[in-house]
Amino acid sequence: MPKGSNAPVPTAALRVEVGWRSGPGVPDADASALLLVGGKVRSDADFVFYNQPAHTSGAVRHEGKRDAGGRVTDTLLVDLARVEPAIETVVLAASADGGAFGQVPDLYVEVRDAAQNRVVARFDSTGATVETAFVLGEFYRRQGAWKFRAVGQGYGSGLEGLATDFGITVDEPQHTAPQVTAPAPPPPPTLPATVPPPVHHTPPPPPAPPTAPVSLSKVTLTKAAPTVSLAKQGGTSGVMRVNLNWEVRKQFSGWGSKRGRAIALHNDLDLDLCALFELADGRKGVVQSLGNAFGALHQPPYIHLDGDDRTGAVARGENLTVNLDHRNDFRRILVFVTIYEGARSFADLHATVTLQPQFGAPIDFSLDECTVPSTVCALALITNHGGDLVVQREARYLVPERGVSPQRTVDHAYGWGMNWTPGRK
Repeated sequence: MPKGSNAPVPTAALRVEVGWRSGPGVPDADASALLLVGGKVRSDADFVFYNQPAHTSGAVRHEGKRDAGGRVTDTLLVDLARVEPAIETVVLAASADGGAFGQVPDLYVEVRDAAQNRVVARFDSTGATVETAFVLGEFYRRQGAWKFRAVGQGYGSGLEGLATDFGITVDEPQHTAPQVTAPAPPPPPTLPATVPPPVHHTPPPPPAPPTAPVSLSKVTLTKAAPTVSLAKQGGTSGVMRVNLNWEVRKQFSGWGSKRGRAIALHNDLDLDLCALFELADGRKGVVQSLGNAFGALHQPPYIHLDGDDRTGAVARGENLTVNLDHRNDFRRILVFVTIYEGARSFADLHATVTLQPQFGAPIDFSLDECTVPSTVCALALITNHGGDLVVQREARYLVPERGVSPQRTVDHAYGWGMNWTPGRK
């Protein structure tokens, strides 16, 4: 579609894919959506992005990113049948993180019918220079039907500028104003006894408390900056979800026979997200699907594993939940992943880890390319430092010795000191 053109779309569930080509020096980008009435949001709840991934109506949901063969996509699911009648427009935007869109090659937005996986509209955005945010397209109502318009409007002020332009209140760092000592007020005059008492007027009701601003912050851990404090990010209570999602780029790994022939990766690839824990009272254990050791959220170990997933989908994947209300009960937690079946190593298996505190900024990182025949990878180490939980990116591939389980291998590497027996799902 050329810029400014429009096309009809079905009033159905649509998958909106914002994509670009990755490479050295290419900044990351994030998709977002704004639901508008009269060109503005009704409240900050009408903004859907990585820190606020679902609209209350269920009409828009941020599904997340995939990186496949150098092509990165960030996806939104928009169900137009569930958009509230008052909403006139659903704006589809992207913001650059760590650079400008002039450094982002092959930027596009593509709309697919989610049920049939059929492309119904696509706009390739070109000519970007210093812009750090873009409105790529929008859904709008016209005579009872929905249409998609290719917009291509850039902003030089990033996601913050785009959001505030549509009426979002953005959380900004608070600067303390210098204190000025005011002179003491003069004493009240003495009134004669004949002055009538003052008339008391009913004061107006106090204004409604302001809506909490939207936080646009997020944290990406790297080799150069591998740690972050949950307390400094606001993640000191509630729960924290740890998600692992993955995608197979190639259909084979490089190990598997004495001659080095490739071994096919089967469709029944099964990765298991696990956690070793050590509590403040010295108790140790593991949370994993093997042996049905799913843990518990409101009693020790205060860690719970969701059901097993074999798809790696961003919307699902493997998930652990940690109860941060009991952060003082933790000494350390090691989150790791094992290959249960379907592959002999993590080669060509590209995964992303996201830690999402209920009241803090999301923390994410990607796994490096695997160049060893590893079946277990240590993902993140969470340690208690005086009541503050500190997350450290590990992304460490381990190679079990012959006859040694992945769990025993990661235990030995991190000195947990547990006894292991064979188990099954």
